[in-house]
Amino acid sequence: MTNDLAAFAAENGVKYFMISFTDLFGGQRAKLVPAQAIADMQKNGAGFAGFATWLDMTPAHPDMLALPDPSSIIQLPWKPEVAWVAANPVMEGQDVAQAPRNVLRRLIYEATSEGLYVKTGIEAEYFLLTADGSALSDEYDTAEKPCYDQQAVMRRYDVVREICDYMLDLGWGPYQNDHEDANGQFEMNWEFDDALKTADKHSFFKFMTKSVAEKHGFRATFMPKPIAGLTGNGCHAHISVWDAPGDQAKTNVFATEKGEGQTGELGLSEQGRAFLGGIMKHANALAAITNPTVNSYKRINAPRTMSGATWAPNTVTWTGNNRTHMVRVPGPGRFELRLPDGAANPYLLQAVIIAAGLDGIHTDADPGKRYDIDMYAEGHKVRGAPKLPLNMLDALRMYDRDKVLKAAMGEEFSAAFLKLKHSEWDAYMSHLSSWEKENTLDI
Repeated sequence: MTNDLAAFAAENGVKYFMISFTDLFGGQRAKLVPAQAIADMQKNGAGFAGFATWLDMTPAHPDMLALPDPSSIIQLPWKPEVAWVAANPVMEGQDVAQAPRNVLRRLIYEATSEGLYVKTGIEAEYFLLTADGSALSDEYDTAEKPCYDQQAVMRRYDVVREICDYMLDLGWGPYQNDHEDANGQFEMNWEFDDALKTADKHSFFKFMTKSVAEKHGFRATFMPKPIAGLTGNGCHAHISVWDAPGDQAKTNVFATEKGEGQTGELGLSEQGRAFLGGIMKHANALAAITNPTVNSYKRINAPRTMSGATWAPNTVTWTGNNRTHMVRVPGPGRFELRLPDGAANPYLLQAVIIAAGLDGIHTDADPGKRYDIDMYAEGHKVRGAPKLPLNMLDALRMYDRDKVLKAAMGEEFSAAFLKLKHSEWDAYMSHLSSWEKENTLDI
């Protein structure tokens, strides 16, 4: 991949570049730049008013410049005259510390300076709705247990195929697509990669999925719980650590020959066990990042769904190959964090995993007792395991109290994130809902 965006444009017939950055709330912001102007933008950055996005800035702040990262460039498969490129925000020559991609880049640097190269894969679930978002796009998708429904997935074949074809063209290594556990819900999986590359792909996948859905007259949503009574949108993360980046990686440092102990018998090394311990140690606080909206806690703490299971955790527990816990160790050398949801910021999701995991390694954190029970049926038997936050405010308070995680994510980022998220909570609390009228009008 060339480092010269102007040369890339000339070689690939690109007329416009979409210089994109992601704000604190996961919103993707972009400038559409003609190829003739890209050389200057690559050198000096595209200008943004940070206050106009979800960043903790004021109208008095100087221009925020988004410097495109050529290694992230993706030519839009459905509109090849446009190329998307992730950018790193800077202000007056310094990285904007609160910008999510910069938070992740700094944590990756810390991990790699210790010889740890975090690789992840994510499972980004989404619903296909009508264009106005008021109903499922498929009126015949009504089965009580619709997961893997062959007819339902084929009724939306044109959308799923187009997205998968694009991932094949981009070399992402997609390997399966399916109808998920909720009516109208889908999941598409591709190969794991270095954490920054996974975050860029995750960000682009959301953009691409929404764009293709709109093209077909539908609306795609990654909202954690868009429909009451149905399974919500998770974004499970599969985590491993290697000895080198990309194709240079030879050794999975989380893998070990199966031996004694709670993780050894699952093929997870002592270092992997400590990383997992960090995730467990900071779980209640990191939920503010992995589950960042009011709606997120309608998924985590949901009652039984129509299919019979929420497929979401509500307790800080881990297990072997068992999907009813917060963390699952499905095989040697990796584990799956099942906590994150579709609202998770692609960059902050990766960043908080690394932050918690590094602290686990530094402190040789113990992940605690492993439970191999069905948490949905026997969870009441577990004594002492922390419950996940009941709502966004609880999660924000837990994050604020976790001084180690706050510092690892960056004090400037943490202060900005907490400030804006508390404002979001206040706005939610000032909203008068129909439930309140229905239940208290005559009190």
